[in-house]
Amino acid sequence: MNPLRILNQSGQSIWLDNLSRTLLREGGLQQLIENDGISGVTSNPSIFQKALAESPYYHDDLARLKASEADAEKRYEALVVPDIQAACDLLLPSFQRSQGVDGYVSLEVSPHLAHDSAATIAAAQRLRATVNRPNLLIKIPGTAAGLVAFEQLITAGVSINITLLFSLRQTVRVFEAYIRGLRQRLAQGSDLRNVKAVASLFLSRVDTLVDQRLATIDSDAAQALTGRAALITAKLAYQRYQDIFHGAMFADLAHAGARPQYLLWASTGTKNPAYSDVKYLEALIGTETINTVPDATLAAFRDHGRVELTLTNAIAAAEADYIALEKIGIDLNVVGETLQVDGLKLFSDAYDKALASS
Repeated sequence: MNPLRILNQSGQSIWLDNLSRTLLREGGLQQLIENDGISGVTSNPSIFQKALAESPYYHDDLARLKASEADAEKRYEALVVPDIQAACDLLLPSFQRSQGVDGYVSLEVSPHLAHDSAATIAAAQRLRATVNRPNLLIKIPGTAAGLVAFEQLITAGVSINITLLFSLRQTVRVFEAYIRGLRQRLAQGSDLRNVKAVASLFLSRVDTLVDQRLATIDSDAAQALTGRAALITAKLAYQRYQDIFHGAMFADLAHAGARPQYLLWASTGTKNPAYSDVKYLEALIGTETINTVPDATLAAFRDHGRVELTLTNAIAAAEADYIALEKIGIDLNVVGETLQVDGLKLFSDAYDKALASS
């Protein structure tokens, strides 16, 4: 049996970390939904920058828009919004079957708004209205301003994917902001059942940076921790998820119909060739989680992935390794702040390139 299908049955959702008009027009996304059980899609500025550069299906629309629209950002949105809408429509059956638990497509606000909460809120509301699909998630980076916007948008009933999280501290702050937003929504008498949020924790970039630092430390302890940082972070984040969303803090909100904020494993393509090409899938299989996967990693798991519930294994070892990293001078929360700044720059640069080609 297809390992991806078995994975679906484990309680973890598999989303595709890619979107282009080629995937839509040539039936690739529909095939992934039907054959592999793909039940969501994530996009970002890098994905759309690549799509606009490589897919021939944008050429006619691009020529028309360049002749009629002077604003590059408006041209960009006019190109990508139909793709988001089409993907939402393909995934609507999954959304309906799961009663709003699954079947979402993510669209990111401009990364240049990452430190402006008011502008982020306005952009999120505008994109939500423009796309006009019930299974849309607006992506917002988990900066300080992003969390302010996130909380207010949850109160307003906007479903959100908080992105560019790299550490346990960042993730817990997102969970707390979600709960504050829900409480404010409940206090104003609004329905909690139609609000969805996920927290996207990026993995491979954590290992890349921490491994580089470990390589400069000449000790057996440092070498033993190589390739562990991302899995440590993910496992401990899932423990906090369980504590918060299956504990007293969330109980009254759950009773009122609120959904827990699932963790979404992002950046799951293996960057280090010394590691398994399915490392960030096999080691992080657990219920009430999502893994968004690039095409090559999806194909690798389909070919040789093994499925067992691994996310709650070796928690004590993860806690010990977290402390061990601190003892040799590596604070994963500080690493997370560095990576968030770097990630914002990467997405901003990709967004600017996408605008330049729009």
